[in-house]
Amino acid sequence: MARIPLMQLSDISLGFGGDPLFQGLELNVHLGERLALVGRNGSGKSTLMKIAAGLVEPDTGNCILAPGASVGYMEQDPDLSGYDTLGEFASSGLPDGEEYRVAMVAEGLKFDPLTSTDTASGGERRRAALAKLLAEAPDLMLLDEPTNHLDIQAIAWLEAELKQTRTAFVLISHDRAFLNALVRATLWVDRGVVRKQKQGFDAFEAWRDKVWEEEDEQRHKLNRKIKAEARWAVEGISARRKRNQGRVRALHALKDERDSQIKRQGTAALVLEQGQKSGKLVVHAEDISKTYDNPIVKDFSIKIARGDRIALVGPNGVGKTTLLKMLTGELQPDSGTIKLGSNLQMVQFDQNRDALDGNASLWENLTNDPTLGVSGRSDQVMVRGTPKHVVGYLKDFLFDESQARAPVRSLSGGEKARLLLARILAQESNLLVLDEPTNDLDIETLDLLQELLSDFDGTVILVSHDRDFLDRVATQTIAMEGNGHMQAYPGGWSDYQDQKPKAAAPKTVAKSGAKPAKNANVKDAAPVEKSTGLSFSEQHRLDGLPAKIERLGAEIAKLEELLSDQDLFTSQPVKFAKATDALIERNNALSELEDDWLVLEEKAAG
Repeated sequence: MARIPLMQLSDISLGFGGDPLFQGLELNVHLGERLALVGRNGSGKSTLMKIAAGLVEPDTGNCILAPGASVGYMEQDPDLSGYDTLGEFASSGLPDGEEYRVAMVAEGLKFDPLTSTDTASGGERRRAALAKLLAEAPDLMLLDEPTNHLDIQAIAWLEAELKQTRTAFVLISHDRAFLNALVRATLWVDRGVVRKQKQGFDAFEAWRDKVWEEEDEQRHKLNRKIKAEARWAVEGISARRKRNQGRVRALHALKDERDSQIKRQGTAALVLEQGQKSGKLVVHAEDISKTYDNPIVKDFSIKIARGDRIALVGPNGVGKTTLLKMLTGELQPDSGTIKLGSNLQMVQFDQNRDALDGNASLWENLTNDPTLGVSGRSDQVMVRGTPKHVVGYLKDFLFDESQARAPVRSLSGGEKARLLLARILAQESNLLVLDEPTNDLDIETLDLLQELLSDFDGTVILVSHDRDFLDRVATQTIAMEGNGHMQAYPGGWSDYQDQKPKAAAPKTVAKSGAKPAKNANVKDAAPVEKSTGLSFSEQHRLDGLPAKIERLGAEIAKLEELLSDQDLFTSQPVKFAKATDALIERNNALSELEDDWLVLEEKAAG
């Protein structure tokens, strides 16, 4: 018997004056599904999300939600007007007494609910929107690039939360490691069509390439048939004019079929031209330190050689961008020395896109750049030493001619990233400095950038929270641990995880009367795994109980803090009653979990 979908999109069509973005689109999302929504920048992923969330009305078709079901959408640029703090915005959809949910999520996402909406950065606003969605816990979550502006620790926390949730979700992300860990099926938006693959994201690329291969084969067969029919028309139509008019009409129909096919958009023409070779030693930092309110860097030394690919990782606010500026000579250390090598040609990609003028057009952002402009020519840019028409160069980065005169502020995040890449890749360089280059890029452009960096003979220093990208690109990882402490490890993110010191295991006390095995070397013997006497399901439950107990304990602490307000009972009696009921419920649940844990522990001890 077919399952009733949680959400059903039926015969959805939408256009914005030109070619339709979607036409006759059908899509079902079922209870508990974990879906990735992927496609090129500009393919309509975010628009499709907004249709599902009820924020965009399609030209035709219906979006039907199962009775009693709720849907929540994480906005990339949330409207915070009318709210004084991020916490007030994030808890605005919660029942009275449930505000503690935002405080718990905020801790994992690393934002302060008390931050004023007037001073909040773009990243803080996005984290507040994500916290609002997670705290509300609807039946279906629509997550549009949730990992942007999160550091690796916060991404890991979000990944763990989504792994244990029973809520269905549709996820747009460029983070391969995140997608591989979470999704069980993939929705692919391509030229107005949504195809579904019922496998995890790690199988997506092979499936996509097979679809394209079959499409190319069908187009090749169609072209051959048209060519043969056209030859017949030229050679034999005058002798058989009346008898074969049907065949002539069929030829026209074949041509119409070919013309109606939407061609695949090509990939961005990413080319990186290395300038003259730099000296063998690119950067030599010796005992450098930097302090603002807290230590950022403390007595750190490193030698960066030509060809190295250095990744800086660590929590947001730990000082990665500060260290990046110090290593490139933009910022001087408080103590220690930094020497830059000879013949350096450095280009930089900054995470805030500050190099782009939002009010100027794409054309002006390229031609007005003194490093790219061609003297006396307002329609050309210098691309790696060769003049090129600005529109032709923009097309290399998948921009339409109509976009050339549009203001940069009208671009999506991914399009701004591509425009910034167009600027830096037009210059010859032997030192690339990349601060969060992967944000907003679609996966195919990300693949091209990764290949480009792998083949680059120069030196790369980058900051990124994309674990898969770090694994593919970095040859050395500098882990910034806070309070000025940092350590360099060879390899990328996974190598760093394997090499970093592990937390000490808790000491255990041997049972009275236990004897070591005969001939055992007590010092060197490997620990022997003891049979616990538990079934697989019991062991699985025991393993998961500590995290559940800790989570309930945190909820109880938040509720107790809320109820400690002496004025709450008189000023907000409804909120006080709900918080009291929630506290009783969670204390009872905690008591049951603790009893379960004791029973299973005793059984395991045997």
